[in-house]
Amino acid sequence: MKSTHILIPLTLSLLALSPACSSFKAERVDDSKADEKAMEITDNWVDGDTIRVIDGSMKQVYAHKRFNEFSLKYAGKRIKLFVGEIRNNTSEAYFPVKDLEDALLEKISNSEQFTLIDASRRDALLKEITYQNDGMVDPAQAKKVGKQSGADAMIFGDINMKPETRNGKTIKTYTVNIRLTDIQSSEEVCRVREKINKYSEGGGKW
Repeated sequence: MKSTHILIPLTLSLLALSPACSSFKAERVDDSKADEKAMEITDNWVDGDTIRVIDGSMKQVYAHKRFNEFSLKYAGKRIKLFVGEIRNNTSEAYFPVKDLEDALLEKISNSEQFTLIDASRRDALLKEITYQNDGMVDPAQAKKVGKQSGADAMIFGDINMKPETRNGKTIKTYTVNIRLTDIQSSEEVCRVREKINKYSEGGGKW
């Protein structure tokens, strides 16, 4: 009898847990579906926003009149470009600015108009070249200091977000500003801006 009394509460506990376990569902989805599902979960920045902003920004750069004038100086050559700081000016400490930078770097790397200068790794490259020229590597194979390519232009960026909330309804406007600057003259070549608006109702926080 004692064993029966033990089994009954245990069985009831398992039955109580089973609906919660069976309610979980996961599936693989493509990028567009993932973006759609993300809007059901959060009104914060998601991967789909990064793709839209980077694609839209670079499209504006290529179409900009002053960029095309600047490009004429490098006719037949690729413009050597490196990406400077992209600043997160939003109130969201966890805004994925690194993902945005990586997406921009990938876009530039795939471009036929630019050669990407890896400025973020320049110190590491210099250390390796110094090491090679300190007698640790066959002089015939060692790379020489002073042979690195200099950039022709730099890209900088800023991310801003302005929220408006009333009666449980919120609209968040993200603005991404991209600036391309001629290094030799320090003159701004072009400036473009992309916006993402996020509307939500209910208990969303920002």
